[in-house]
Amino acid sequence: MNLLHANDRRGQYPPSWYAATAPALPPFAPLRGAARADVCVVGAGYTGLSAALHLAEAGLDVVLLEAQRVGFGASGRNGGQLGSGQRVEQTALERLVGAGDADHLWRLGEEAKDLVKDLVDRHAIDCHLKPGVAHACLTAREMDAEHACAEHLAARYGYDRIETLDHEAMHALCPSPAYHGGTLDMGAAHLHPLAYALGLARAAQAAGVRIHEGAQVHDIRRGQTTRVATDAGHVEADHVVLACNGYLGGLERRVAARVMPINNFIVATAPLGDEAARVLTRDVAVADTKFVVNYFRLSHDKRLLFGGGESYGYRFPRDIRATVRRPMLEIFPHLADVPLDYAWGGTLAITMKRMPLLARPAPDILSASGYSGHGVGMATLAGRLMAEAVRGRSAGFDCLARVPCPPFPGGTALRTPLLALAMSWFALRDRLGF
Repeated sequence: MNLLHANDRRGQYPPSWYAATAPALPPFAPLRGAARADVCVVGAGYTGLSAALHLAEAGLDVVLLEAQRVGFGASGRNGGQLGSGQRVEQTALERLVGAGDADHLWRLGEEAKDLVKDLVDRHAIDCHLKPGVAHACLTAREMDAEHACAEHLAARYGYDRIETLDHEAMHALCPSPAYHGGTLDMGAAHLHPLAYALGLARAAQAAGVRIHEGAQVHDIRRGQTTRVATDAGHVEADHVVLACNGYLGGLERRVAARVMPINNFIVATAPLGDEAARVLTRDVAVADTKFVVNYFRLSHDKRLLFGGGESYGYRFPRDIRATVRRPMLEIFPHLADVPLDYAWGGTLAITMKRMPLLARPAPDILSASGYSGHGVGMATLAGRLMAEAVRGRSAGFDCLARVPCPPFPGGTALRTPLLALAMSWFALRDRLGF
């Protein structure tokens, strides 16, 4: 199944609140005929846009190929949360890769946040960037573990931007009966994800990147240069950057074996007006401790943007509103009668270790994908790291590439049903309160 077209109309953004409110960007022409470039970037999400922008700013000639529209995939559909560190907690990373690389990975995570904030500021990207991400815990045990993590980050890494929240403080921030306590990270942030992606595209174009939409890559062949072919043309390039994430397909099977596409879903309520204070009393984003995580925030027009629910297989459910409404009402039962004005799905990608996979499939080909729900910052940073690696500066790229990333069991035929079985089990644990 081609995920580029399985759930979406060709050349169109999904019917999301993001697409309805992002500043419009005229379509870029498809690739026609032959082109030559120093670097060909495949995929125009955060990874590819960041890589192309940084390469062009360094003086390289760059062609960027996108099968659909700029920011079409997870980059234009996600929850908009710019989190600290990595997707995996630092204590787990210390055990996985050792203290030295764990320290480097923490610094890279902080660089990712700084990079996004700098790009937004430097290129005047109007994406409603705001500080603050809370982590909401459903049990006292989870709260204690969350507070311990915050204390570890302060003691070991000098990170003092996290406020611990007991039950009363959590309820003052998020008046939901579901949460016991948590933390509030004011060094993290949230933004309008599609507006950010389109802003990166404008910056890349201004830097000289040749962007082509409707240019699906179906073949990559190495020779004296590498030939990247679409239906209507091809690019001869000295280097290729693969920035496809959940849409990689068969372009690089060794990477695809380690990166699993999964779907996630978001709704936007009607504007809540004064009732918004019964959801959040501050303009911050929230993610909770469920395995099938709930994440939410208020939009700038006071809608609740709520992500949650699970679906197995590559097709979106017929009724996305119903899929997300159930977990939304578990958190905010008083919203039962509030209309859901928008509902959309998206395809992201995870890895077995929930860390991004940075790889060099060939000496002149670089790949980054599998951000596992932590992509706003890390995908942007991965693009810059690949741009640096093309130019021979690969310390950050190599640190992430050393993180173990085993293939999913079952191969391409069985990995999806095996993942569905595992996700069903964890979803059941969520519902039972384990």
